[in-house]
Amino acid sequence: MSLRHHERIELLSYDDPDQWTQSIADEIGSLLKQEIQTRGQARLLLSGGTTPAPVYTALAEHPLDWSKLEVGLVDERWLSPQDSDSNAWLVKHSFLDHAEAATFTPLVRSGKQLPECVHTANLQATHTIPACVAVLGMGGDGHTASLFPGAADLPKALASQQPYAALDATGCPGANTWPLRITLTPAGLAGVQTRLLLVRGKQKLEVLQAALDGHDPVEYPIRVAIDQPGTRLRVHWCD
Repeated sequence: MSLRHHERIELLSYDDPDQWTQSIADEIGSLLKQEIQTRGQARLLLSGGTTPAPVYTALAEHPLDWSKLEVGLVDERWLSPQDSDSNAWLVKHSFLDHAEAATFTPLVRSGKQLPECVHTANLQATHTIPACVAVLGMGGDGHTASLFPGAADLPKALASQQPYAALDATGCPGANTWPLRITLTPAGLAGVQTRLLLVRGKQKLEVLQAALDGHDPVEYPIRVAIDQPGTRLRVHWCD
């Protein structure tokens, strides 16, 4: 089955990277505006990485009341939010520095150990409004968030009933030099109204096609995002 007409995802493809960036920013901005009008506030979950950074900067140019937005993270490396390799740092400098009135909730808190940070993240996620949008990425190994294939405790994270879990990705190439992570779980993703997957390059399309050929998230964790009930995963792709 063609990806463009696949029953499990909605694929939007672009010839121009600038159009890709602006279209995604416009979609997120529209969803946030609608949520703020309906609820009086909105919650947005963002991923790290260089791929979505231009989208975040473009999003910040939208004329929204950012004071009514709470921003959280899909996942985080076990690094200080002040570390330039952390997802918190990327989100701050690409988005929050331009949308200064927004409230940001990092996953890693200085002075707290990993289990404490996970516990705090779960308390906050449970006692705040559901996220209306989650921006996801996908690695060449098929991971999304910090759900890495081959991680020893991946099955535990996948089975967790909490929104966030700790994960040790030691030995997983996609984790690079940061094996300890805090990650959104399938249970955490289940409460999100709209899931957007941002991908660039033909190789990522091949990985996505392989993931769509089966259902086991241990093999391709991106299947967690694909197989959530409700609206289909919206995939924004540009070469």
